[in-house]
Parts: sequence; C-alpha cells; structure tokens
Amino acid sequence: MKLIILDRDGVINYDSDDCIKSEEEWQPIPGSLEAIGRLCNHGYHIVVVTNQAGLAHNKLSIEDLMCIHRRMHTQVARFRGSIEAVFFCPHAEDEDCRCRKPKPGMLNDVSRRLRVPLDNVTFIGDKHSDVEAGQAAGCSPVLVKTGYGRSHIEAGRIPDTVPVYNNLSEYVEELLA
Repeated sequence: MKLIILDRDGVINYDSDDCIKSEEEWQPIPGSLEAIGRLCNHGYHIVVVTNQAGLAHNKLSIEDLMCIHRRMHTQVARFRGSIEAVFFCPHAEDEDCRCRKPKPGMLNDVSRRLRVPLDNVTFIGDKHSDVEAGQAAGCSPVLVKTGYGRSHIEAGRIPDTVPVYNNLSEYVEELLA
C-alpha cells in the first residue's frame, strides 16, 4: 500500500493560534486539496493525524470536529481525492497521553489498524512535533513551510536532514515528477 500521512492544520488547511473551532473556520491552503487528489489518482492512500486540544479545552465539541472533517472530506472529493481515515488526539498538552504528537501513538495506531509498516511512509507536517512523532514512529518526516513550518525552521527546531517544501502542493509535484 502506498500511504502518505498528513497533519491537518497548517498542511491541508490554514491553522489558527486558538484552534479551528467550526467548519466555517476550516479554510484550505491553496493547492492542498488538488495535491491530495493528485496523490489519490496516483494510487496513494491518505490518512490524517491531528492534535485537537481544543476538545479538551472545550473550545469545540466532538460534533464540531466531525462537521469540520465532513467539510474537509467533501472539499477533497471535489478534486477526486479521498482521505481514508482521520486520527485525532483529544487531549490537552499537559495530559501526558500516548497519542499527542510529538509522541508516536497516533502514527503507531495508523500502522496497526491499516497493517502497514511505517518505514517507507512519509509523514508531512508543519511543526517540530510532527517531525519528532514521525521519526519516533519510523516514518520519513517532511516539513512544509505553511502553518508554523517557516517559524520552526527559523527557530532552528527542524533537523537539517528533514526535507522541507513550501507547501503540500510543491511536495506532491516533486514526488510525482
């Protein structure tokens, strides 16, 4: 199975310092939905893993999150793409759960549930926590400069060995070239 795992906020859609709390606030980054469609049309399976501490902080409900994800699925489908599954961590930063990135719990869950080893799987994120989770799970992490990517690079938080792209669309263009 050709699998690519994506972070959500900052990779597929614009991020927010507060959190994305409604489907109206969920706005795709230009080119990201088309990029997912292109990957799907080239035989890739797409899974999303996302920290959603807004649930723990009561900034959104599980129903709100499902509406956001329904909008994401609908928008991706407009470009002949699909997201096979969305894994999310509902915990706050201080809860010390096993699933919140930078821990690899969600990625390990993807591997277990899809019965796919992660050693040849790319995980694309926009934060150092994504890179750390990907490395801990045995994925090949990639960073995009959208979302927090640029600021994490400027702060020296991203290892030089991690490939960096301007956005998801640029990564897909190079991958499929």
